[in-house]
Amino acid sequence: MGQNGITFAWTIDGKGSGTRIQNENIAEEIRNVGLAWVHINDSDFEAREWIEREISYLDRIILDALLAEETHPRHIDYQDGMLLILRGVNLNPDQEPEDMVSLRIWIDSHRIITVERRKVRTVREIDERLEEHTGPKNVGDFLSMLTGHLFDHVDDAITRLHDQLDTLEDKLQDNPDSVSQREVSSLRRQAMTFHRYISPQRDVLNHLRFSDRAWLSQIHKRVFLEHWDKVNRTIESLDFLRDRALIVYDELTSLNNTKTNKNLYLLSGITTIFMPLGFITGLLGMNVMDIPGENEPHAFLYITIGTIALGLMMASVFKWLKWF
Repeated sequence: MGQNGITFAWTIDGKGSGTRIQNENIAEEIRNVGLAWVHINDSDFEAREWIEREISYLDRIILDALLAEETHPRHIDYQDGMLLILRGVNLNPDQEPEDMVSLRIWIDSHRIITVERRKVRTVREIDERLEEHTGPKNVGDFLSMLTGHLFDHVDDAITRLHDQLDTLEDKLQDNPDSVSQREVSSLRRQAMTFHRYISPQRDVLNHLRFSDRAWLSQIHKRVFLEHWDKVNRTIESLDFLRDRALIVYDELTSLNNTKTNKNLYLLSGITTIFMPLGFITGLLGMNVMDIPGENEPHAFLYITIGTIALGLMMASVFKWLKWF
């Protein structure tokens, strides 16, 4: 990260590449008529001061949105430009993908300002493409390329969730004991979190494909239409994923309940068998005179054989009645 929280900056030459801007020249370049892009990490306190000082020509509402701690996908038109707040998959190490990272964007005919708090891989992919001379040629290209990469990563993350659920479904058929309800609940929670942030972005793309901004051509709008369609399919895929996960969860719950009920039924049967045996042994164990067999040397053996026979007879009767 450079000075003032500026990660990198470019002037874009209209040929898919450009020139990196040094920190001391950035403020001047973004005021020129050429196309310039500045990417800022606002977790640096100096970044906030720089933005408020050097980009003060933007409306206060726009500046507040660029620097907001909590964001939600939305769009604001202002003069010739547009503020966009998007969410991307969290691809940072040791982070959960569904904990989606926020990307704040101010874009107009000759300047692009992107602001992040946590690293957004999509932005760095565009930076790499500019290095390779395959980057955006204009503002419309930048925005269509950015949204395309952003939603490709989302699509990959959703595909991985479906693969994980496929694995759980196979395990459930082969070995139900190897599947926990916590795993299924985790998948459902991830799908719900993705849905929460992806759904509003459909409205952002819908706004872009009908925008009257001169720097968005019909070709760009057709690209946004494709991205809008992809987001719709992603949302449908998330709904399907949640339904599948719910079915798996219900099936797992049913199997666990059946197993529990079977164990309780077995314990109830055993208890029923031993109830009369316990009565007999309790009766004969009383410390009173004249108990039958008191003077018989083999009385204990006879009682033992009798109680075992009674237990076996009761178990046979229960089996014949199909009670277990």
